[in-house]
Amino acid sequence: MIVCVCHRVSDREIARHVHAGMDFSDIQLELGVATQCGQCESCAREVVAQCCSNHPVAALRPTDQPVQRPVWISSTASA
Repeated sequence: MIVCVCHRVSDREIARHVHAGMDFSDIQLELGVATQCGQCESCAREVVAQCCSNHPVAALRPTDQPVQRPVWISSTASA
C-alpha cells in the first residue's frame, strides 16, 4: 500500500530500507517520506516499528577480526 502519497512511497519500500539497516530519519532522507505534507508520518513510523520488532538486525563483527569457523568445517577435503 502507498504510505506517502506526496512521494509515492509504499510500505514495502519502507520495509526494504528498514531491513537494510536504516532508521526512520535515514528513510526520510533517502525516500522523502513524511517530508512534505506530514500526513503519512505516523503510518510510516508504524511500518518502521513493525519491521524492527519482527526482524531484529544481526550483530556484525568488526572487519579487522578473522572469521571463526566451527571445528567441523575444514578448508581441505579429506579422502
